[in-house]
Parts: sequence; C-alpha cells; structure tokens
Amino acid sequence: MKIVLQRVSEARVEVDGNVVGSISKGLLLLVGIGKGDTEAVLDQMAEKVINLRIFPDELGKMNLSLIDVDGAILAVSQFTLFGDVRKGRRPSFEKACPPGEANLLFDFFVQRLREKVRHVATGEFGARMQVYLTNDGPVTLILEHPEGAAG
Repeated sequence: MKIVLQRVSEARVEVDGNVVGSISKGLLLLVGIGKGDTEAVLDQMAEKVINLRIFPDELGKMNLSLIDVDGAILAVSQFTLFGDVRKGRRPSFEKACPPGEANLLFDFFVQRLREKVRHVATGEFGARMQVYLTNDGPVTLILEHPEGAAG
C-alpha cells in the first residue's frame, strides 16, 4: 500500500464537473493498493494516517494528529502510485491490485477511517477525477507499507 498524504486547508474532487467529495482542514490521501495488500495492512495504515503528528500545536511545532485537531479526510483511490517507469516510456501497473479487489479494499480502508474520523469524503473509484487542493505548509508525506507490492 502506498499513500501520498497532504495536509490541506481545503480539498475537493470532481467527476464530470460535479463535486463528489470535499473537506476543509485535514488530509488529502491519494491511496494506492497493491497486489498482496490485506485488510490487516489497511488497518495499520489507517491507524498511522490518523495518528501522525503533523499539525501544528500552539508553538507551531508539528505535534498534533488529525484526531487532535478534529480534521477531515478526503481519500482518493489512485492505482498509478504503483506505476513502474524503470523500463521503457509507458508505466507498468503490474504491482497494482486488480480493480475489483482494489475497490473492496479501498472501501474497507475508508470504513476504518470513518470509525475514528468524523468527516471522511472520497472520490469515485475508477472514475476520471479532478482533484483540487490547497496544501497547508506545504506538508506532503509518502507512506508505504513494507509488505505486499510496496515492499
């Protein structure tokens, strides 16, 4: 599993010009699910995301988690995070989880987030989406689980 996480002051995702998900202060997650990723992996990554101390405290230090600041999440499935461009000029997505299974695992991941975060929005799995954000900081992190295709 790979996640590109961005701390945002606002973010939204559109499909065919219609907003399908939006948040204010919180995290935008671009989520890639790889072959071999399991519900246990997704559980660990959900916990990691919501507990990362990447929001500023009263002294401006990154000391608070998403839970501490009552932030929101916009999660967008993005299989292209598993694009391998080491050979040729066209990415290979061999390590990405097949769409049907990835959709189920993405839904599982979102459900885990919703158990602990008050507002979790998503894009539309498999759709052509436009993602808009205002990166706060900027703070951008890449999270990878060491097992499965990411390892």
